[in-house]
Amino acid sequence: MKEAECRRLKISGRVQGVCYRASAIEEARRIGVDGWVRNCRDGSVEALVAGASEKVEAFIEWCRVGPPAAQVARVEIFAADFPEAPGFSMQADA
Repeated sequence: MKEAECRRLKISGRVQGVCYRASAIEEARRIGVDGWVRNCRDGSVEALVAGASEKVEAFIEWCRVGPPAAQVARVEIFAADFPEAPGFSMQADA
């Protein structure tokens, strides 16, 4: 079995109002990772991603680009606790 990991991401740039969250959910489900995504008051997007290491890395790489209308300036990566439930969803804004 591949080693699992969990990361919290803070994605900055033009990432709100460009379908970033909906696209992230679609990409996470395509890759097969668990977690969530939400908008933050400071204009960034926060995500929690968990799964096999290579799948988490694939999702992080997607986050560095995002959907076509996004302009990602930075992705900060932090260690995090695994989500309580499986699947990938949108959470209430933080």
